This record gives sequence, C-alpha cells and structure tokens, in this order.
Amino acid sequence: MAIDASTPESPGWWLQRLGKRMLDERADTVDSDGEVEPGLDTLKKYADNKAPLPHVPGVDPREAREWMRDARTNWTSLVIDSPTERMHVDGFRFGGADDRSAKASDEDANRIWQENSMDADADLVHYGALSQRRAFVLVEKGDDGRPVLTHETPRQVAVEHAQGNRRKLAAGLKLWRDDWTGQTKATLWTPSDVYHFTTKSQTPSFTGRSAMLHQWDALALPNASDGTEANTLGLVPLVPFINRRNRRPEGFAEHEDVLSIQNRINLSLINLIAAMKYGAFRQRWASGLEVDEDPITGQKLQPYKLDIKSLWTSGDPETKFGEFAATDLKPYVAAVESAVQDLAAISRTPPHYLLGQVVNVSGQALTAAETGLVSKVRDRQRAFGESWEQVMRLAFRVLGDTAKAEAWGAETVWQDAESRTVSELADAAVKKASAGVPWRQRMEDMGYTPQEIDRMEIDRAADALNAAPATDPQPASLQAARDAKQRDTRTLIGRSRDDVPNAA
Repeated sequence: MAIDASTPESPGWWLQRLGKRMLDERADTVDSDGEVEPGLDTLKKYADNKAPLPHVPGVDPREAREWMRDARTNWTSLVIDSPTERMHVDGFRFGGADDRSAKASDEDANRIWQENSMDADADLVHYGALSQRRAFVLVEKGDDGRPVLTHETPRQVAVEHAQGNRRKLAAGLKLWRDDWTGQTKATLWTPSDVYHFTTKSQTPSFTGRSAMLHQWDALALPNASDGTEANTLGLVPLVPFINRRNRRPEGFAEHEDVLSIQNRINLSLINLIAAMKYGAFRQRWASGLEVDEDPITGQKLQPYKLDIKSLWTSGDPETKFGEFAATDLKPYVAAVESAVQDLAAISRTPPHYLLGQVVNVSGQALTAAETGLVSKVRDRQRAFGESWEQVMRLAFRVLGDTAKAEAWGAETVWQDAESRTVSELADAAVKKASAGVPWRQRMEDMGYTPQEIDRMEIDRAADALNAAPATDPQPASLQAARDAKQRDTRTLIGRSRDDVPNAA
C-alpha cells in the first residue's frame, strides 16, 4: 500500500525528506562557483586510502595502475587518527543534593557505560564524527528494560532539528539493508511516535516531489497494524555528534580541508616512482653499430645485455658507447616533504608525527610541537562532551529516573589530552596537595579512572587501618579520653594562676 508523502510532517513526508537528504549527501555536489563539494563516499575513500589516481602525462593508467596504487600514502588517515587516539571518556560526574547522591549517579552512569561496551565503541563514535562530519548514538530500551546504546553513521541516519531550535530534534530516520530478508527497512522517530517501513528495493530512491511512495509499505507490528508504536521517551532517541560545527552546521570532516594536499602528495609520489622506474637508472646508447635482424620475425636483435660480468666490444672502430645521466630524484622528494608540511600546518598535526624526523629533541620542544593538536582535541571534547551527557540523560530517561534525566549539571570526564610523564604528574600532585586540592581530584588529574580511584580509596582505608597499631598503640577511645583530660587539666591550671594576687 502506497504511503502518503504530500502532507507536511506526516510519516511519509518525513521518510521522503530525510531519506532523500541521506542519500544525496553520499554523492559529491557542485556549488554555484563550480567547486566540487565532497560527499560522504569520497570522504570515506580518502580515509580508507582509496583516493582517486591522478593523471600523469606520458603514463598509461591501465598499464601502471598497480604501481600507482602502491604510490599512494594515506596521510589523511593520520590526520584523523591523531586526535581520535587522545579522546577517551573516563566517566561522568553528576551534581546532587549531597556527595552520596552524586556518587550514586556517577556509579549508575558508569554501569550503563560498561553494559554497552562503550569504552571501545565510544572511539568508533569519535572516529565516525571526525571522518564523516558527524556520528550518532541511538538510545533504546532493551528486552531487560536497561538502556541500549549503539553507534550509528550518517550513511544510515539523518535527523531534522525543530524550526528555530538546533538543540531539539523534530524527527530522525534510520535506513538500512536487511541481509537476512533482502529488504530495505526504515525506522522513523518523532517525539510522539515510532514508525517502521519496509521495501523490497535494494536501492530505494527519493525524488522529493512524489505525493505517494509506492515502493514503501508500513511494517505490521503486533499491537499496531499501521506500523506505528508510541514513543515512550517523548524525545527522538538519536544524539548527534557533530564535528567542527563552526565550519558548517551539519559538520565538517577532520580531513576535508586537506584533500587537495593529499592529491598533491599522491601526484608527487607517483611522479617520483615513475622517475625511479623509467629514468633513475642510467640508460646506455650506442652509435655506429650495425644491429642484426631476426630472419623469421624481422625484429632487431639485442646485441648486448646489461650484466656486471659482461664486457661490451665491437669489431667496428667507428662504434661508440655511452650512457645518459640518471634523473635526479631530490626535487621529487622535496616536493613531497613540502606538501606534507603544508598538511601538518593546516590540520595542526605535529610535524614529527608525519615526517618522523626526531633527533636530539627535548621534551619541551615536543610538547610545544603538540600544542596545536592538544588545543584541537580539547575543542572537540567540549562539543562531544555535551552530546555524551545528553546520551546519559536519555539513558536515565529509559530507566524512568526523571531526576537524573534532568541533571543539567552533569559533565563528561575526559582523559587528559596532553602527554605527560609520570614524574611531571607526581610533582604536580605534590604541589596541588600543598595548595589544598582534595586527594580524589589530585588522583583524577594524575590520569586515574573513577573506578581506579574508588579502589584506591578502599586500599587507603585498609592501609590506614593496618598501620594504626604501629603508630598508635592505644585504642582510639582511650587516647581521646586522655587528650580531653589533659585539656581540662591545662584549663584548670590557667584559671588558678589568674586567681593568685600579684605580689608586686
């Protein structure tokens, strides 16, 4: 049965609108100035070291395709991996009426995090956002009533914000291919309902002008024949992680502004290998030499073979031998290094990550070289941290915990993005202790996770308990009584001295 797509904000209207946007974003587009805007497919190819092969004059791509592929070096992957490997979530910190309730909220959030294996999957979310402009986390209720968090890609998910409000989602769509049934399925979320659709087409398309979607059908559900179920959360359960929103509202990939530099590097490397293949070795020549022909084929016979043990001679005194100069490869190498330096400057990737030339460099110099990368990572953490907090609030909403679902004071605890030595962390902890910084905060600054700090607190209490008999042989209650008695005694002595008249 065809689905109505003509009524704004109807299920069919959202299916067509979001589905078309999702499929259109995969392909490259051309703007009004004639510039090609890369699509998600192109961004993925560059991240996977499948950049298009450039055209080299005088070289047939069909004959040289194999070695031209080997000439590509995937610098863009390093541009994405460098910030991703420094973005790790250690936990969450919730505000509460007292320390006990706040700590309980932290433990509940950590349980949700561990149940969904987010220590590993969170890196997929971060990498997806950095390489594909944005990523999503879907929050659903599992069969056991616990929240289920899954990573989603923009190649399968599209969302629409409410008019005039970029913080509230009006609808979200997930479109995927079901390998088990051979069908394409779609799920649409609105704040009030959830809709399920299916089609037998492997490559569904949306024109954006059709009044009816004939190839789609509403998926029959046990409790609703029209493929509709109530959205108990009251919100679209998709949380977007948008990278570099300041460059483009829908996101900007980490390597998107260095694609042209990657193309330049590939061209320089291919020219380098072509020069090595065809001109790096000295070519021999001979003049005044009569070359015999094959009597059967008529082809010229090669009179000499290049061999380290062979000596070339000729009976004709007019014959001359020589060799051409080899092609100088240094300009090609310099061109590659220059392009790599441009890529490092624009992407704020430390130069020693790319060139690998680190000789007799001090730790302070390396720290200064990584300043741009650390600043970039912290900027991404601020944006992604807000999204992770929204994920945890949705997870608590699944559990029916309204107080934690509206805990706007929650914050994401990130691992330190800056590389520090153990001695630097220990020295900083000692100085912070003298400044009055609490012990737990000092341990967190040293890079310990909340779980490790909890175990350390228990171990500290156990160590103090075990050390008590050696340092304080008297029972605590008896020692306290003696201290009180001594204070009372000193007070009485002071009063008696005040009562004695002055002899003078």
